[in-house]
Amino acid sequence: MITGELRNKIDNIWETFWTGGLANPLSVIEQVTYLLFIKLLDDNQIKKERNAEVLGVKATNLLFQDGNYIDANQNIDVPYDNLRWSRFKHFDPQLLFITVKDHVFPFIKQIHNGKDTAFSRYMENAVFMVPTARVLVKVIDGLDDLDLNNKDIMGDVYEYLLSKIATSGTNGQFRTPRHIIAMMVKLMKPTLKDRIVDPAMGSAGFIVEAARYINENYSDELLKADNREKYATTMFSGYDTDQTMLRIGAMNMMLHGVDGPDIRYQDSLSVENKASNKFTMVLANPPFKGSLDYEAVSKDLLAVTKTKKTELLFIALMLRVLKVGGRAATIVPDGVLFGSSNAHKAIRKELINNHKLEAVISMPSGVFKPYAGVSTAIIIFTKTNTGGTEKVWFYDMKADGFSLDDKRTPIEENDIPDIINRFNNLPNETNRTRKDRSFFVDKKSIVDNDYDLSINKYIEVEYEKIEYDSPAKILDKIDSLDNEIEALKKELKSLLNLDL
Repeated sequence: MITGELRNKIDNIWETFWTGGLANPLSVIEQVTYLLFIKLLDDNQIKKERNAEVLGVKATNLLFQDGNYIDANQNIDVPYDNLRWSRFKHFDPQLLFITVKDHVFPFIKQIHNGKDTAFSRYMENAVFMVPTARVLVKVIDGLDDLDLNNKDIMGDVYEYLLSKIATSGTNGQFRTPRHIIAMMVKLMKPTLKDRIVDPAMGSAGFIVEAARYINENYSDELLKADNREKYATTMFSGYDTDQTMLRIGAMNMMLHGVDGPDIRYQDSLSVENKASNKFTMVLANPPFKGSLDYEAVSKDLLAVTKTKKTELLFIALMLRVLKVGGRAATIVPDGVLFGSSNAHKAIRKELINNHKLEAVISMPSGVFKPYAGVSTAIIIFTKTNTGGTEKVWFYDMKADGFSLDDKRTPIEENDIPDIINRFNNLPNETNRTRKDRSFFVDKKSIVDNDYDLSINKYIEVEYEKIEYDSPAKILDKIDSLDNEIEALKKELKSLLNLDL
């Protein structure tokens, strides 16, 4: 998330573009993400080279090789070294501008040249629009000063810049905080056997985090050629209707070694999406509102819940695209948990009666600030087609490690480690009561409460009995205090030699 000093640095970069003559905000956003990508490509290679040096081996699979890169468009040779951020950032302004515009940018566009990959598709129409050498130098200096330890910062920057022009959230899309995504991935614990999809991927935060988790936990297995091939191609899928998001998502995935993910322009709720029984895991934060062409919605989704509400239709979609035994973790607005419409009740009954609803994690309303103050929850379920819900685990999250105001500054209170630990050890939760932060609720209780899944319906509040004095005794105490005040007043006047 963009806060504090980082926010100020991004604001300065925005101002540089604006005063330099690039007035279209969306163009600014795209140029910033391209340049961030160029920097991160070089950062990746620097890490590879340093690791190889420490191990005393030669670095392999390098993007920037020894020798020259043949620029087919201009029929000239350019040293690969000159295409690297760490090198060209030291050039004088005019040479830097020519290098980035005429060589570096064409180079990154052709990285997957000849291959039909998400990256090659969505970079094909990318255009370099930085207006002058002076603007480029200032922007490169600004980006060079950013802490880019988190490679997915491109998505954070995109969302922050979009919020500045008041278009963020017009379709119910709010960027999910990175730590919430990481929590959801750790709850789901994907493996190399999974095929993972986000049907409303945005900048690919969920599948990027899933890729990171796989990389960190299955590094040895990824040395096998077949595992590495699956990881780089068929393991991750993501769909969206925003071309810029798709481009950022493709860049994000490439930075994590996933060169050929199934990232496509697609309205996941439409009749064009025929996917069914295809994936083993869904990780998502689908849009909560926005325009919807009711006539274009897939009829089998409407059969599950007849509604125009995207948050309900996406749950129906998840059930369709999952294989039997497949699991989903998705963020929903609180209304999904307790909404009284027929559509709301239908989707809850579907999850509870026909599949296995495992968990409902209630989150505080400030989690999505400063973009939105909506109250949300995470629901986790398994597709079974035969039921299986016996009891549902509830957790009442109070803190996520950040203040719940617009500033979102780090704080000590953080329930996330406790949530992960408890969910991964559910047998130990059986003896907890509804007076605790987390507890089980049996299916019968949920059915008896009209399938209501709001945690407040089941929390038991323990009230402490307070004994008060009788009215007569309270009046006696008041009289005693009045007498004491009068005595003190007399004593004070005596000390001041005042007439009594």
